[in-house]
Amino acid sequence: MPDLKNLPLPAGLVADADVAPAAAIAFTEGPAVDADGNVFFSDIQNNRIMKRAADGALSAWRNDSGRANGNMFDAQGRLVTCEGGEFGPGGRRRITRTDTKTGAVEVLTDRFEGKRYNSPNDLVIDNAGRIYFTDPRYGDPTGREMDVEGVYRIDLDGSVARILQQPAIQKPNGITLSPDNRTLYLVDSNPTPGGNRKIWAFDVADDLSLSGQRVVYDFAPGRGGDGMRTDVNGNLWIAAGVHRARNPNETTEVPTGIFVVTPKGEMLGRIPIPEDAITNLAFGGPDLRTLYVVAGKTLFSIRVNVAGHLVYPKPHA
Repeated sequence: MPDLKNLPLPAGLVADADVAPAAAIAFTEGPAVDADGNVFFSDIQNNRIMKRAADGALSAWRNDSGRANGNMFDAQGRLVTCEGGEFGPGGRRRITRTDTKTGAVEVLTDRFEGKRYNSPNDLVIDNAGRIYFTDPRYGDPTGREMDVEGVYRIDLDGSVARILQQPAIQKPNGITLSPDNRTLYLVDSNPTPGGNRKIWAFDVADDLSLSGQRVVYDFAPGRGGDGMRTDVNGNLWIAAGVHRARNPNETTEVPTGIFVVTPKGEMLGRIPIPEDAITNLAFGGPDLRTLYVVAGKTLFSIRVNVAGHLVYPKPHA
């Protein structure tokens, strides 16, 4: 038998070995794990939220999801969702909260200062229950009212404040907090030539104001980060990289994977993920040591040796 791993192209039959994707059937995002071990994640391409039950059963939990993207559970076990504006019509461009028992959906915010959001992307909930979310401009810009791409905070009384915008940042994406909530981390992922592919850190004061902006890690010129979470030791777990460049502004210098970086910017290593495009991650399981990763059409699970920092929900031991 010939060496099948090193066969040449069929002589005269194939012009180019560059096999390119011709269509996509899913674009997974925003995993969130409930207290019972069920994993909820968005399929933006098909405008739905999927559910992988603790027993492994997979189902469409919500169709017509408003082009849902990032998800996270709150203290009451309600699913907070960024409904975006990518991959076709139907994006509602708002933040919602869903009672998973009744299916009732509450709109937390759909406008700031009278203008609809661009495309809410990802979120994190702090120890007190405040919600931080990013609002980059993705998808069809037709009819978009916002003239900035920003980061917002929904306070406990329901009021909304814009806390970051250009020029301090360019295109906000993933967002997370340190376990003590004293540091806010932000993925600034701008795919334009020379755009930021940075992970920023900001000090959070007692009055919630931000200061001390600094770069934790810079992925340029490769594809930068997307989703991001912290573990109990404060390290950042970042979904980043690409196996195949999707446009001239992207390189494969950063391979697809989950990169673990300390708060001081030291790269601890990478968990390779064998699919594009990696988007996000979440910790789950009774010990919070199962890492769920979404990439392309696939939900991956990986056992790790450190627990994720997760305020909500409290897992059932």
